Amino acid sequence: MIVLLLLVQFYPRPEKNNAQDPEPKHIRTLFPIPTDVEALMKSSCYDCHSNFTDYPWYSNIQPVAWWLGDHIEEGKKELNFSEFANYSLARQYRKFEEVISEVKEGEMPLESYTVIHRDADFNQAQRLLLTSWAENIRSEMAQKYPADSLVRKKK
Repeated sequence: MIVLLLLVQFYPRPEKNNAQDPEPKHIRTLFPIPTDVEALMKSSCYDCHSNFTDYPWYSNIQPVAWWLGDHIEEGKKELNFSEFANYSLARQYRKFEEVISEVKEGEMPLESYTVIHRDADFNQAQRLLLTSWAENIRSEMAQKYPADSLVRKKK
């Protein structure tokens, strides 16, 4: 078992999620994010839901590197704050709804993440801060855009 663990260390690791470019499509280019809300997002969301992940030391050890790489890829596929401006208006609106729901219900951040990143776990006030911000943005979108532009078109 130890030999297998040592051999797997030589297998290629997933590419790191650390974009070098500025973020012209980041959510902040569309919507104002208060400093305290962005601080919460950086500590609890961005590692899996942006193009910039702060990798811990153990991310260089296999098979942890594979697991983290897959986890980050899945997280970005679901919601990527760095690419938010590329989303359709309806998808942006829906993503705010999902953020509100997931954070209120304690589904995000994931427990597997907060076990190791204790500072990423939201307390009740932080949950309220983040969900209130998202609800306000959603409300502004509903006032600004026609209702049919905020609904996914059925094919």
